[in-house]
Amino acid sequence: MLLLLTLIGATSMQSTSLEEKMAGNVRDENLAFQAAETALRAGEAIIAINPPAFSVSGNGTGGTGLYTTVGAGAQTSGYWQTVDWSSDTAVATYTGGTLSHINSTPRYIIEELPSTEITGAAPNSGDSLESNIAGKSQAIFWYRITARGTGGSDNAIVMVQSIYKR
Repeated sequence: MLLLLTLIGATSMQSTSLEEKMAGNVRDENLAFQAAETALRAGEAIIAINPPAFSVSGNGTGGTGLYTTVGAGAQTSGYWQTVDWSSDTAVATYTGGTLSHINSTPRYIIEELPSTEITGAAPNSGDSLESNIAGKSQAIFWYRITARGTGGSDNAIVMVQSIYKR
């Protein structure tokens, strides 16, 4: 009987230990997601308030995290796929406040995408008035913001991305 109780106790301890590890991993993932989301919102705020000047010679230099037009010239895919996220000079680091329980400060980059020209609809035509200027053309600028956050350890990594229209 004592042997049976010992086996039941050992099995329940293994199960509890595994559940504890799973809960810790879920917590790390959630912290990483929240950190990445915070950096993403910081990048969007930069574009919303006052879009910076993008230059080919300054691609990612000086910790700005700004990259010029994707899809033009040699860069046909996103810079976010090849950027060195550990480099302080290639990406921007979130500086908006203190984030608790994360291992590394979240980072982000902002890529300028090709702009588009939208012609406003003629008044009373039933077409889209997205440009808000009926019958006139308007340039629409697009930006891709990519953010990377870590959780309680650098093993939990989450990347989030948004396309911002201005």
